[in-house]
Amino acid sequence: MSIVKKYSAEVVSIENPFDKLFIIKMKSLSGYFKYSPGQFLHLAIDKYDPSEGWPDSRCFSMQSTTRDDFIKITYAVKGVFTQRMASELTIGKLVTLKLPYGDLFTQYHSKENTIFISGGTGITPFLSLFTNPNFSSYINPCLYAGFRAKKLNLYHDEIEIAKQLNIGLKVKNIYQDEDGILDIKQIFTNSSSGSCFFISGPPLMIKSFRNFLAEQGVGREKIKTDYRE
Repeated sequence: MSIVKKYSAEVVSIENPFDKLFIIKMKSLSGYFKYSPGQFLHLAIDKYDPSEGWPDSRCFSMQSTTRDDFIKITYAVKGVFTQRMASELTIGKLVTLKLPYGDLFTQYHSKENTIFISGGTGITPFLSLFTNPNFSSYINPCLYAGFRAKKLNLYHDEIEIAKQLNIGLKVKNIYQDEDGILDIKQIFTNSSSGSCFFISGPPLMIKSFRNFLAEQGVGREKIKTDYRE
C-alpha cells in the first residue's frame, strides 16, 4: 500500500486552452513526488496548518509520468472549489498536495488486449500510464477516447509518446459533434475474449458502461474504474 504524504508545492505553469478548462503543473518543495501511474491527489488551496487539520480540498488525477519532476493535472471549472482554483491559482502560488491515492493500475489485471475507455478529461489518469516505460509491457492495448469536439483533444503529444513506447497501441478518437457518443456496445463487440476494461470519465458514463459490461458477462475483476463514490 502506498504511503500518503503531504507536499508543499509551487504552481509553475498554467494553461487555459478553452473557457473553464485549465492545465496546471506543480513542483514539489518538500522532496520528490512518489506515486504510481493512475493514482490521484488531494489539492488544498488554503495554507495547511497541522494544528487545524486538513483544509478543504478536491481530488485530481495525475496525468504526468512518474519520471517527471512535476505533477500535471487538468481540471474543468464546475463548482465552488474549482472556481476558486481558476481565480486564485497563479504562477508562484503555493499549495499543499496530499498523495498518492488509488490503485487503478496496481490491481492485478491482464495486460493482453486491454481496453481503455475515456470520456473528456477522463483520459488523464491513463496518460500517466501511457507515458511510463512500463506501458511497453502491454500487448495490443486499445484506447477509445471520446471528446465533445476535435479541438478539445489536447493530448496529442502524450499519445505520440505512448505510441513510441508501445507500437501495438491502437487509438480511436470519437468526436461527439462528428461521430456521436462513445458506443460501449460497439467497443465490446470489437474487444477480445478475456479483455480487461479500464473506464474513466463522467460518473454517469462510467456507471452505464460498467453495467452494460456486467450484463454481457464480463466479470467485475475485468472492469476497472477510477470512480470515487
